[in-house]
Amino acid sequence: MRDRARFFVPAAALLVSVLGWPGLSRATIQYSVSFGHPEQHLFYVTMTIPDVAGEVTLQIPAWNALYQVRDFASHIRHVEAFAGSAKVPIEKVDKQTWRIAGQGTITVHYATFWDDAGPFATQLNSEHAFINPAMIFMYVPERRSEKVTVPIPELPQGWRIESASSVLEVENGREDWKVITAPSYDALVDGPIEIGKFQEFDLPNISPRVTVVVHGDNWSKKRVEEDLSKICRYEVKLMDGAPYDHYTFILHIGKGSGGGGMEHANSTAIGIPSDEYLSGVAAHEFFHLWNVKRIRPATLEPVDFTKEQYTRALWFAEGVTSTYGSYTLVRTGIWNKERFYDDLGGQISELESRPADHWQSAEESSLDAWLEKYSLYNGPDYSVSYYAKGQVLGDLLDILIRDRTNNEKSLDDVLRGLNADFAKQGKYYRDSLDIRLEAEKVAGGSFEDFFRDYVAAAQPLPYQQVLALAGLDLRTVEHKRAVLGFSVERDPTGVWTVRSVDDGSPAAAAGLRSGDAIVGWNDGEVPRFLARWARERQPGETVKVRVRREDKERTLEFKLGEEKEVLYQVAEDSKAGEKARRIREGLLHGTTQPATVH
Repeated sequence: MRDRARFFVPAAALLVSVLGWPGLSRATIQYSVSFGHPEQHLFYVTMTIPDVAGEVTLQIPAWNALYQVRDFASHIRHVEAFAGSAKVPIEKVDKQTWRIAGQGTITVHYATFWDDAGPFATQLNSEHAFINPAMIFMYVPERRSEKVTVPIPELPQGWRIESASSVLEVENGREDWKVITAPSYDALVDGPIEIGKFQEFDLPNISPRVTVVVHGDNWSKKRVEEDLSKICRYEVKLMDGAPYDHYTFILHIGKGSGGGGMEHANSTAIGIPSDEYLSGVAAHEFFHLWNVKRIRPATLEPVDFTKEQYTRALWFAEGVTSTYGSYTLVRTGIWNKERFYDDLGGQISELESRPADHWQSAEESSLDAWLEKYSLYNGPDYSVSYYAKGQVLGDLLDILIRDRTNNEKSLDDVLRGLNADFAKQGKYYRDSLDIRLEAEKVAGGSFEDFFRDYVAAAQPLPYQQVLALAGLDLRTVEHKRAVLGFSVERDPTGVWTVRSVDDGSPAAAAGLRSGDAIVGWNDGEVPRFLARWARERQPGETVKVRVRREDKERTLEFKLGEEKEVLYQVAEDSKAGEKARRIREGLLHGTTQPATVH
């Protein structure tokens, strides 16, 4: 959208910046947001900065929510600054930095365009607004620790607002004017905001309070309540108490809602096509309350929004969180044990299907997370997932701890220990080193070889040997799986482009060509990981793809192809000994139980 007209500041937003808000300190950095015409997808932002001594520098994050530099500045247009009513000079320093000359209180106006669905994005349309604040709010680098307030005036008719930050009604008799407060910029951007017509309820008999906000359809309140209540109760008990006073689930459910979830300090945002996918995502995201949000690697602190921030610990922060997502589901009865075994076998199959597993370690995969926005890197010859590898490492480490301690200790004790020794002390752990030291403290022996060979290096994981200690067997079976029949790459703007089409594939027969831009998928958004999406489908399933070619759009329909693959299955060993069976039961039920003495 091109606009050569002078920047327009909505009257309500301008009124806020000039008159201020009752009861709010004038020394506080304030933002106001107005979106009188949501169908334009434009957030009008006013930032008021007090106590400027001659010059102030502003930035907007280059990344947030994903380990990807996405340059949110590319969405911003027409930045203006004023001291009182006088316009002041503003200089663009680099892609995300502005320098403003002025004295006293400086007011900055700009607009930013967003209409991207999903928990990792920001969206404004006629149905709702979902805001990841880092994507629309600038900050003063040296003043990120100061309290901030965000007035949101004149909500559209019938719209409401919910956020994990404090949401207060302003004491001026206007119920459609709200303000969000946060103790710092970093706290503000860690609390996504949902605005619109949504359903809201608290989970029954859960303390501390857990609120659920749902935008969309294709869900049952009964199922959402039951699954989330089981997950929250179990994980809070597992970790010896909740680290929050009030937690919020923001759920986008239905077609076009995006996929996956994003963790925050006191909330999560989740996008799923229907409620049947909720428990798997929620069990992972809720456990992030501890693992990564509070049990946090030192390499991720302090947050640097201007460039990549490298860590070797994502195999633990994300992968072992997936370990506990699967543990939660089986231990609460949401999954039966066969589904738990299927999931573990699926993670092993994912690793073994990727040649990169032979050379890319869990730590290297963590470091290279910033390359995930490139489709080539996501190919099986170039990378393994720190989610999958970390989840399997978590299971194997748990079994080894249980075996060494006669099932008296487990990985649960390691997580609780890290919580006590680091999170509750306000300290950050040293990537894999402190994880190993905590595991050794729990198990009473060295794990140096395990971490050297399987975490820092890419030695073949000892699946069969370790699983046998838990009375489990690893088997292989040949399977036919669905394939797309073409490869894609994603350009910097997020558009998927067909790189090559397999000769003789149904996609080729339907007319798909190299260079086609994929703009729609089955009447919805293009899946974030297309190859993974295909693996979860059946050969012969029909897909409808909307492509743009030479400035014209067309819809192609074709069936998914098939190829043979070797799958790994985890099953119980009927000949397992008494100790192995106790360890197996410990994994499934989250218990520790030594041998009975007669």
